[in-house]
Amino acid sequence: MLTYIKESIEELKNNVTLPPRSESSNLMVVVAVFSILFALATWGVDSGLSKLVGLYFDNVLN
Repeated sequence: MLTYIKESIEELKNNVTLPPRSESSNLMVVVAVFSILFALATWGVDSGLSKLVGLYFDNVLN
């Protein structure tokens, strides 16, 4: 296990490079927009299903 961790750290030091700041900023904006859209879609589905279940139980109980 220690060998695996040491090799992983060594690989991160030697083989991984960070993208330029401008590219990181662009990717951050893409992730933020996608996250907001996904949250809105989830909220919409949740609201719709909540109303649907409410209508179902209103009709079953009455």
